[in-house]
Amino acid sequence: MAHVRLAEDRDLPQLAAVEDAADARFAAVFDTTGWLAADSGEERAAEPGLLVVAGDPVVGFAHVLDLDGHWHLEQIAVHPDAGRHGVGSALLAEVHAEVARRGGTEVTLTTYRDVPWNAPFYAARGYVVVEDLAPFLAAIREHERALDLERNGPRVAMVHRLR
Repeated sequence: MAHVRLAEDRDLPQLAAVEDAADARFAAVFDTTGWLAADSGEERAAEPGLLVVAGDPVVGFAHVLDLDGHWHLEQIAVHPDAGRHGVGSALLAEVHAEVARRGGTEVTLTTYRDVPWNAPFYAARGYVVVEDLAPFLAAIREHERALDLERNGPRVAMVHRLR
């Protein structure tokens, strides 16, 4: 299994290619025409929060935003060549540990409800669907609607409580 750690500057140029490769899996389950290009690692690192990577070279990463004290998993991506080897689970475990070290008590995310490597993956790792959305999650869901992400299926907000 790939070593999981906080990202370093040298890792940043690799993140977009990992995300693009991971996103290609979605083409098998719905139309990805018009999807936005992956953010660069440098763009991700400039946002408040944290970046966790797996491997050297990077085979997966998790980007967690700090939204005024709310920790939100904005993106997790594992290159398909490294898939089904526990990399995603290891990334999540490190995200949870790092957020807890920084005083966070939960991690939220939004995802596709019916895509096997989305909501079912997170549910198996302790995430639960949130119906009553905090304002920051409601704003994220509204942004997703504006991007028309639900044209490919229902999306849900989920939370994992750390303590």
